[in-house]
Amino acid sequence: MSRKIRKAAVIGSGIMGGGIAALLAAAGADVYLYDIVPFDLKDEEKNDPAARNRIVEAGMKGALSAKPALFYTKKDAARIQTCNLTDDFDKLGECDWICEVVVENLKIKQDLFERIDKVMKPGAIISSNTSGIPLAKISEGRSAEFKKNFLGTHFFNPVRYMHLLELIPGAETSQEVLDFIAHYGEVSLGKGIVWAKDTPNFIGNRIGIQGIGVVMQKVAQDGITIAEADALFGPAMGRPRSAIFGTADLVGMDTMVHVADNSYNLCPEDEMRETVAVPQYVKDMVASGKLGDKTKQGFYKKGKTPEGKRFKQQIDPATGEYIDIAKPEFDCLVAAKGKETLAEKIATVVWGEDKGAKFVWSCTASQLTYCANRIPEIADSLVEIDNAMKWGYGWEVGPFEAWDAIGVKKSVERMKAEGLPVSAKVEEMLAKGNETFYKMDSGKLFYYDFASASYKEVPANEAAISLAAVKADNKVVKTCPSASLIDIGDGVFCIEFHTKMNALNKEIIEFMGTSMDYVDANGVGAVIGNQAGGMPGAFSAGADLSFVSKLAHDKAYSEIESFLAMAHEGLQRATYSKFPVVAAPYGMALGGGCETCLSADKIVAHADLYMGLVEIGVGLLPAGGGCLNLYKKMIDSLPGGTAKEVDLTKFFINTFMAIAMAKVSMSADGAVANGHMHPWKDRIVMNRDLLIGEAKKEVLSMVSSGYKAPQQKKLRVVGVEGQGMVSAEISNMLNGGFLSEHDAFLAKRIAFVISGGNVRIGTEVAEETILKLERDAFVDFCKEEKTVARIDHMLKTGKPLRN
Repeated sequence: MSRKIRKAAVIGSGIMGGGIAALLAAAGADVYLYDIVPFDLKDEEKNDPAARNRIVEAGMKGALSAKPALFYTKKDAARIQTCNLTDDFDKLGECDWICEVVVENLKIKQDLFERIDKVMKPGAIISSNTSGIPLAKISEGRSAEFKKNFLGTHFFNPVRYMHLLELIPGAETSQEVLDFIAHYGEVSLGKGIVWAKDTPNFIGNRIGIQGIGVVMQKVAQDGITIAEADALFGPAMGRPRSAIFGTADLVGMDTMVHVADNSYNLCPEDEMRETVAVPQYVKDMVASGKLGDKTKQGFYKKGKTPEGKRFKQQIDPATGEYIDIAKPEFDCLVAAKGKETLAEKIATVVWGEDKGAKFVWSCTASQLTYCANRIPEIADSLVEIDNAMKWGYGWEVGPFEAWDAIGVKKSVERMKAEGLPVSAKVEEMLAKGNETFYKMDSGKLFYYDFASASYKEVPANEAAISLAAVKADNKVVKTCPSASLIDIGDGVFCIEFHTKMNALNKEIIEFMGTSMDYVDANGVGAVIGNQAGGMPGAFSAGADLSFVSKLAHDKAYSEIESFLAMAHEGLQRATYSKFPVVAAPYGMALGGGCETCLSADKIVAHADLYMGLVEIGVGLLPAGGGCLNLYKKMIDSLPGGTAKEVDLTKFFINTFMAIAMAKVSMSADGAVANGHMHPWKDRIVMNRDLLIGEAKKEVLSMVSSGYKAPQQKKLRVVGVEGQGMVSAEISNMLNGGFLSEHDAFLAKRIAFVISGGNVRIGTEVAEETILKLERDAFVDFCKEEKTVARIDHMLKTGKPLRN
């Protein structure tokens, strides 16, 4: 494509506009961020540029300080220039893409676009992030050139983390513009693209608000508490822990009510319109200022007692008062917890016999019928609806995927028996003998298309590799309960972990060794990656602490040392294998997960990467080669042949600080800054869906370039002199109360390991020397009562213990 987005403008500097600007800057565009000149300028301020840009500067400041962070790295902020719509309007004529994110007021938008129509350069893309106003009305009276390049680009908040980007074509938008923005959105911005129609609230919010509306109505009718409803519609149903009411508090009650009112007022022909009507108790809450997290009271009230103890209460819909929360207890949730797959969990909850299960069924049945009836009104296929809910609302499965798990035929029979509305489309599908919305065939995923009454292949980017689809095509060549080796084509194999949080255990370490043998004999290279979990997910949250805890409690120290030796051998094989190995981390890559990546030839990481060696938090140190390989990674950033000429103490200190302070990146850019990723050898991919495919490309590129396995070389270390450099600082931090005695003990031993032990500065040591120091230190730490207490506390609470 000849188009490029080199310069973009975002008009509206609120949290949404700031998020879009930050994302565009991360993609490499120079961005103008606009807002209005304040109406309340004093006479002496009217010629003051700072005063005239006060609103947009506040918006920019808000974007920079937002939590969770909107910027992958604060350095991207240098690409953004703040402007106002009076003094700087003509700069819009420089832009390749102008994205409007102003208040939901038709006249304001129309007036703005009338002005833009006069200054936009030929071919510039113009988009609106509206969700409640038809695009056709917004673009009324605009030029043919404007309409050809105009569309809806509906991002979701927070922009960095929400995968969904709804694209809404205008009646006259050119196909070339649509193709380009879809490709740019998917590849450069990392978004999941869903094609929506120009209907109120588009797809995500139209479906989402109906599901929320039904639950809000039925809690009052069925005597279910707010906390009980959230427990029922949480992870057991494949939803975020915030579920229904927690999500409403997070988004803001006023925003939620606005979206609901849009659906109700702008969709008078909707056959299930009453399901989105806002209940009176919710209206009363908004009127009294109970708007959710931003006011610290909404469906939930959070705060501290006069004694400083934190509390959380829930609203009682019947009285409008806050009441205490009792732990929700339902047989269906207990039964679901024992199931292995999400599909089994969903079916267990929906088909349960208790009060909670019946509540879930009635709400779910309503939404399933609603979703089917919205095709083709809001989208042409059920895939668009499923993806919108997964990518925009954080669901693990979309409504039609959930319906398959529940059982389409069985559920429709129940709907009929109970007199509930049933979609005619679904009845027709069943009548033709089709009982699922999705099916796999020859490794490809197909969906049922209501329009043609046939199955069609689910569209996907050709660069994307779905491990689930590949596995369904019988491409698993080796497997065990904890991991699998998958043939992803062209001689490349993927080593996939599938434990809880992809934690590394003994079985995975052993499996990696046999997998390397298989790839060496049958392939050209390997990718280490997986696709489990929603956003951000976990490439690997680290070693299996329960395994380490058991060995430590049993005082099985020789077994610990043997396990570490096996891990070192396996990871060193990845480093020095005769074929390229590429790690594809995303989300959490902590402890052993980070070490796995450090052992690979190359890292191809998703932009949202939380990587770090965090072992000190549980009283340990990286002993899967982390101390060695992080130090090597630091040195490898030097031009070839210069390591002997430079002062290595700063590389030692950077490595020590990263480990001793358990530095964790907040993005892949942060991983580069922390030294966990190489600044020019490793790669960052914006779209996680493309990660495995891009990692495979890197393997094949190295093969085609004549891959040569690296040779082991001795490392120059800083020895006891380096230890002395950090020892004084450790003592100062200990005396200042920044470290505990145990922290100081651990930190000094970590410095001993990284520096090469009892040698002089400049000594060259074999890699095995540092690996042996790692193993010895790890075993010694496991003998410490305070380390065992830290491990047990983490396992019990999920939080670090400082002792």
